[in-house]
Amino acid sequence: MKKLQISLLLTAALSLAAASAYAQAAKSSPATGASASPSISPTIASAIDREISLVEKEVVDAAEAMPEDKFDFSPEKLNLPGGDYKGVRTFGEQLKHIAASNYLIWSPITGEEPPDTVNDGKGPDNMKAKAEIIKFVKDSFAFGHKSVATLNSSNLVEPVTSRSGRQTTRLFQATFAAAHAFDHYGQMVEYLRMNGIVPPASRAR
Repeated sequence: MKKLQISLLLTAALSLAAASAYAQAAKSSPATGASASPSISPTIASAIDREISLVEKEVVDAAEAMPEDKFDFSPEKLNLPGGDYKGVRTFGEQLKHIAASNYLIWSPITGEEPPDTVNDGKGPDNMKAKAEIIKFVKDSFAFGHKSVATLNSSNLVEPVTSRSGRQTTRLFQATFAAAHAFDHYGQMVEYLRMNGIVPPASRAR
């Protein structure tokens, strides 16, 4: 009986030592896939910013996938039977519209004036080069990230005036810009497909 008690005590002691060693190892060497830095609690700003980052990547990747000589493509050029595509935006115009709208929609969040290049939501008429258009798009999303970083629980639903003069909230402006960009991204995807290009988001990983 005494031997059994000693054996149980030794087993318990070894188990405690092993558990302690495991805990120390876990602290000094995080498990695979775990972040070495402490997790940061999400905020209103970071949650909305993540949504913006998602659509930004989709739009920019799609823009980069389209050859420059197809930036003037629209379905109107295909002359599809029964298709009513007369006057629809070209691929490049879709991108310029996204960028210009980003500025117009996000600017009421901080009150900062959008650039003159927004051109009533159309973007610069003389901007044709692929690199210039993509830069315009990226700059507009950078403007959005900066604007959304100012959001907090006290100003989120505080009344602001949109560029069209309507009463709205910062929350609506922040999220509507992402929704609007996703809408036009869907059209960009169709334009890529019509040119035999698989959108980057749909390619096998």
